[in-house]
Amino acid sequence: MNLGLTERMAGDDGETPLRRLPWIDGDDGGCRCDPTFREPVGTGVENRVVLDVDADGCPGRGDLAASPDCLATVVAALTDRDAGVIRTRHRGRERSYADCAAELLIAAGRFRERIGFHEERLADRVASDPLGAASEAAGRAGPARRIATETGLLSAAEDLAGDADGAESDRDLRERLRAHVGPTAATARVAAAPPPGATLIDRWTVLTGATVRLYEGDDSLRTYHLTPPSADLDVESVATLAAARDRLLDDPRGGDRAPGRAVRAVANDDDPVADLTEVLRRHTHGYGAFEHVFADDRVSDATVTAPVAENPLRVVLDGERCRTNVRLPPEGAATLASRLRRESGRAFSRATPTLDATIESETGRVRVAAATAPASDGLSFTFRRGDPEAWTLARLVSVDTLTPAAAGLLSVAVERGVTGLVAGGRAAGKTTALGALLWELGAETRTIVIEDTPELPVDALADAGRDAQRLRVGDGAELAPADAVRTALRMGGGAISVGEVRGEEARALYEAMRVGAAGETVLGTIHGEDPAAVEERVVTDLGVTRSSFAATDLIAVLDDHRVESIVEVGDHDEGVSFDPLFERTERGLVATGRIDRGESRLIEDLAASDESYAAVREAVDRRSDRVREAVRTGRIAPTRYAGGDR
Repeated sequence: MNLGLTERMAGDDGETPLRRLPWIDGDDGGCRCDPTFREPVGTGVENRVVLDVDADGCPGRGDLAASPDCLATVVAALTDRDAGVIRTRHRGRERSYADCAAELLIAAGRFRERIGFHEERLADRVASDPLGAASEAAGRAGPARRIATETGLLSAAEDLAGDADGAESDRDLRERLRAHVGPTAATARVAAAPPPGATLIDRWTVLTGATVRLYEGDDSLRTYHLTPPSADLDVESVATLAAARDRLLDDPRGGDRAPGRAVRAVANDDDPVADLTEVLRRHTHGYGAFEHVFADDRVSDATVTAPVAENPLRVVLDGERCRTNVRLPPEGAATLASRLRRESGRAFSRATPTLDATIESETGRVRVAAATAPASDGLSFTFRRGDPEAWTLARLVSVDTLTPAAAGLLSVAVERGVTGLVAGGRAAGKTTALGALLWELGAETRTIVIEDTPELPVDALADAGRDAQRLRVGDGAELAPADAVRTALRMGGGAISVGEVRGEEARALYEAMRVGAAGETVLGTIHGEDPAAVEERVVTDLGVTRSSFAATDLIAVLDDHRVESIVEVGDHDEGVSFDPLFERTERGLVATGRIDRGESRLIEDLAASDESYAAVREAVDRRSDRVREAVRTGRIAPTRYAGGDR
């Protein structure tokens, strides 16, 4: 008995066309899907087989949950060969089946191939009713149960639908055989149905017009369920979108107006041309479904873990990690990687398998870190959404990162020429804090910012009339970090800020500090969990002499976006000392009393030649009061808050 497709022929393009069974080609209104096995290349995933089903001429549209005939076609194809991905395409809309759904389909194909030797009826049933066939096999002894166990049909059915049996199997299959759906023009696929058995707990709309629903299930993870505007397009509009994308690829003029030209060239009178143009632009000139996530001000991070075919997009929502209904197929991941290379202007390949860059989305700046083989198991991405609001010390106080008293000290220190480091672990809030400190510089101060990935608010400072300039360093045509420091020193007469002190620039920077060549405020961020760890990193790892490190005046240590301590650095014959000015206790971030007792070397150093220690203390107190009042009245933005008495 032949349970699979009757003949295979190798095509010139490496695909394996399948000759369809007679019952598929019939004129009785049944399935007319055309399945093909493919092995895509250039996606960063090796040894990957895709069952690609062309459902353009099929009345069932390739919807395996709604059409038993389409389901039977797919299981029949999988009788001969496994596939890592199963997807169907109908008039510009693609359905992709993954996880438990894909496992059930593959197991059904394996079971059908083996059980047909023993029992033709059960082989026929599993093609259109895999859950019912699994339930029947589980209740019997002999070959049926054994083969169902060995092929994984029983475990796949249990994972997908629990203990479904009898009349409930069809309903359970329709509910749980969920596809991730999207236009073929899109890089991502989105599951339309909510998680089975989940409870809706919140709903909101983002600036791009997408709807977000937050679901809570039995497990510990919540589901961030995204519905993009493209989900509302009807069949004809999706077909027009697919045709427009094909036309766009052939447009030699390109440019921002190309999506509109492509849509208008193929649209019918009833098509929503403006909506289709926006969708096409977002998926060809932007970042597709990610644009909706970037537009959600409740989301701080979004990650896609390798291998992308096996992991959904995850987001950090209000500080809590959530899974999503968004999938990035390998082809979509490869397209995204290509777009990141183009937009960042940086290399990203097996030869340079990591990328750290900042991109501009339609709703603002986004930091992206990406990796590919051999650094990771294929492509992976981490996005950190930029904050549209500039951070000031007053704003940091408003979210309990530090206190008004600590903010007052930092403000006066920065204004008067401190040499300071902002330290902490990964994602501790170092860059945010450093950006806030830059607003405390005098309005007339020239600021040179050195960083490899644009994150500090140079553009915002310039827009506010400040004299701020960025020197970009990196592994391309940009300056080497040490050369950038020397260039900044030659520019002279201003403050220097280093986005992250982590390499050869450290020696040049500290030598400048030691001999006083910088002359003004010098700031930077550095990895280190406490002051001693910072010293170890600077002296041992970065090769700065201990005497040069002693030129550091101040270290502020953050953890989880809270200032844990502010210490002043002392220079002694036997080395350096770290004397805390503020420390976090059970009462919060509190002053140690060192300043009030007149013991602070920092306060002494901040005093002008004709100014007393007490006068500097009073200046700090006035600045603290100013910050406190700004927070009380909501004047925390740079346009309404100025840190100094000016």
